[in-house]
Amino acid sequence: MTNFISVQLKKAAEVDLAKPLCKFIQQSYPGGDAQAEHCRAAEELGKLRKSALGRPLDKHESALETLLRYYDQLCSIEPKFPFSENQVCVTFTWKDAFDKGSLFGGSAKLALASLGYEKTCVLFNCGALASQIAAEQNLDNDEGLKAAAKHYQFASGAFQHIKDTVLSALNREPTVDISPDTVGTLSLIMLAQAQEVFFLKATRDKMKDGIIAKLANQAADYYGDAYKQCQYKDTLPKEVFPVLAAKHCIMQANAEYHQSILAKQQKKFGEEIGRLQHAADLVKTVASRYDEYINVKDLVDKINRALTAAKKDNDFIYHDRVPDLKDLESIGKASLVKSTPVVVPLSQKFTDLFEKMVPLQVQQSVSVYNQRKADLVNRSIAQMREATNLANGVLASLNLPAAIEDVSGDTVPQSILTKSKSVIEQGGIQTVDQLIKDLPELLQRNKEILDESLRLLDEEEATDNDLRTKFKERWQRTPSNDLYKPLRAEGANFHNILNKAVQADGQVRERYQTHRDTIALLCKPESELNAAIPSANPAKTLQGSEVVNVLRTLLANLDEVKKEREQLENDLKSVNFDMTSKFLTALAQDGAINEEAISVTELDRIYGSYTQKVQESLKKQEELLKNIQNAHQDFSKMKQSNNESNLREEVLKNLAVANDNFVELVGNLKEGTKFYNELTEILLKFQNKCSDIVFARKTERDELLKDLQQSIAREPSAPSIPLPTYQTTSAGGSKPAASSAPTPAPRTMVGTKPQPPARPPPPVISAASSSSSTSAPSGTAPAPAAAPATAPAPGASAPAASTAPSQAQGPPYPTYPGYPGYCQMPMPMGYNPYMYGQYNLPYAPSPVYQNPGQAPYPTPQQPGYLFPQQPYYPQQ
Repeated sequence: MTNFISVQLKKAAEVDLAKPLCKFIQQSYPGGDAQAEHCRAAEELGKLRKSALGRPLDKHESALETLLRYYDQLCSIEPKFPFSENQVCVTFTWKDAFDKGSLFGGSAKLALASLGYEKTCVLFNCGALASQIAAEQNLDNDEGLKAAAKHYQFASGAFQHIKDTVLSALNREPTVDISPDTVGTLSLIMLAQAQEVFFLKATRDKMKDGIIAKLANQAADYYGDAYKQCQYKDTLPKEVFPVLAAKHCIMQANAEYHQSILAKQQKKFGEEIGRLQHAADLVKTVASRYDEYINVKDLVDKINRALTAAKKDNDFIYHDRVPDLKDLESIGKASLVKSTPVVVPLSQKFTDLFEKMVPLQVQQSVSVYNQRKADLVNRSIAQMREATNLANGVLASLNLPAAIEDVSGDTVPQSILTKSKSVIEQGGIQTVDQLIKDLPELLQRNKEILDESLRLLDEEEATDNDLRTKFKERWQRTPSNDLYKPLRAEGANFHNILNKAVQADGQVRERYQTHRDTIALLCKPESELNAAIPSANPAKTLQGSEVVNVLRTLLANLDEVKKEREQLENDLKSVNFDMTSKFLTALAQDGAINEEAISVTELDRIYGSYTQKVQESLKKQEELLKNIQNAHQDFSKMKQSNNESNLREEVLKNLAVANDNFVELVGNLKEGTKFYNELTEILLKFQNKCSDIVFARKTERDELLKDLQQSIAREPSAPSIPLPTYQTTSAGGSKPAASSAPTPAPRTMVGTKPQPPARPPPPVISAASSSSSTSAPSGTAPAPAAAPATAPAPGASAPAASTAPSQAQGPPYPTYPGYPGYCQMPMPMGYNPYMYGQYNLPYAPSPVYQNPGQAPYPTPQQPGYLFPQQPYYPQQ
């Protein structure tokens, strides 16, 4: 009787998990031990998937443990890797567990780039394998009963979890086996079987009959609800329906049986007989309809014996009235089972392979924090550099410090010599020319990478649009236009960056052309530089004056401010603080991360003092420049001016400006070269991302095309043609009337072999049959007038002329001992001249030479046949 339902496992296609995960790890994490450890964990995950899904699993606890570990690992990596079609794109393909497929079409399957889909299918296999393990348990001992009840309740919880989450996890229509209706029914079936196990344990432990009746009635209720859910839906295998119907009747019969024992104990003998009669009717229904699925012979015998004894006692002793079935009190229900909730981790031996990897939400928060930090540091550094450039520009316009160093008026000031030496050491004008020459090549390389990346997207999108136009609503996958929007936005951003870089390069070239001659002058030796600077009368009288001393002090203070800025810039760049622990703590405490509040607080705490120093430096420089300009005005009034001195001062100013421009140009060009090289790495990652998603889309497209071709092959090539009326009518000439009464539960016959048609008896040759068989012309029915007046003999096998033969005509069948075989059924020569054995046909005279009403000549028995020759039947 204990025939339990188990669920088939879904089959998964092989997937390489390690490669895309390692690629994401290499792109997102710096190189080193941590990156190598994460890559090894990705490879271990691939091996775990192969072990859980890449081979047939035994119906054992160890196999279930492997599946549970893989499911727990999927749950742990879900917040750490961005599984999606446009990021970490891994396409998981699973076949329908209940679809047997067809000869040409194959089985139904679904491929999705969704980790939620993989989790759903793995959890389905966990529930299915648990049901198979439970069905294999030995229910004759307590250990087997407990294990079966545990696994059935776990399977019920797994299927219920899928029912609650599958639509949100997939965001599209799932296959039939994991649809909410199917898994909801499976969950109820597993719960019913767990309740039945408790009923079996209560029976084995000989508990009170009232309790056993309530347990059985609850199990019957669960089985009845499951049968109602799948009665009109073709989602589960056909053999499930009769088992559910039989189990419903059996559990109800057990409930009535044990309740009858309770009624007997309470001296309610009429109720005892009524319940036993109901139980007998239920098991009789099971025995008559579902005997090929469940054997209830023992239960039938037990109920019948109890019913016979109860009737005998009541007839001779008690004479209690037997109530009708509708008058019996309903039996109570007691549920001892519930679906086990899915709480991760499911495996007791689970260890997270990516334990040291932070969740994706923390990674994103750290990334945003780093961007905020970079903006703050860059803003502070930019303010200091602008202030330094402003100071250099002011000093160059005042010809300082060269004006106060020009003692003789015919030698190069020491500040100019220092600047010339610095320019020459940095490579001079050749360095600038080489850097400017390299920029177009770097720019062109980045443009080519970006254009190639976008070309890949364009080609795949065009192919997708063509196939969508061709197949229309059959082409059910995310449109490439929608899927590539983030990538195209990223590509447009790169285009804007390159355009701005081209503009900046143009400004650098223009600035270089403006100051190229002066920078070239700084690169010459001291003698040539001195010759290029006009001479003037010396201003020796001013060298020891108070104004010159004040200017020198102010210039020295300004140089000190510049050095402090350089050190402050290095300090800002060197500050490093890991925010991972902060964000992990916030995520553990609150379940979410308020990145902005945490980042702003920490940045103010870390960089507050540096920001204050930057502002103090800017304010101090502003005061120094103001004092320098005032002192220079006094210096200019005291200095003797003429045309030669003014010309000399102008040249010295230009040389100082050229030095500042050289330093700034070299810095800008080096930063531009670094920018293009870093952008190349970013664009290569972008290109890899585009090529990966295009490859994944191509794989998905090929799978979808294959499925569409198979579905098209399964479709009929033409619409169904209605049959003519004479083919749809019965032999009596009329259709059977449709019954208005509800159709009873069908007797499902699964797995029975088709039986051959009944063999006709060998024909008996008589005068009447011979005359009947030879009187009809070839291919036509005989006229009524030509029919014999007397009916054929009872032993004659010749049917009426209007009735077709019951067996197909053809060569004789072989003969075996005890089996006479079929006789050959000849056909007229004119109808089929190629018939086997046609030359052994009996002679049939033509009806043209017979008088009307004359009986045909008798035909002699032909030799070579085991039985008399069968008569000829006219063809319809």
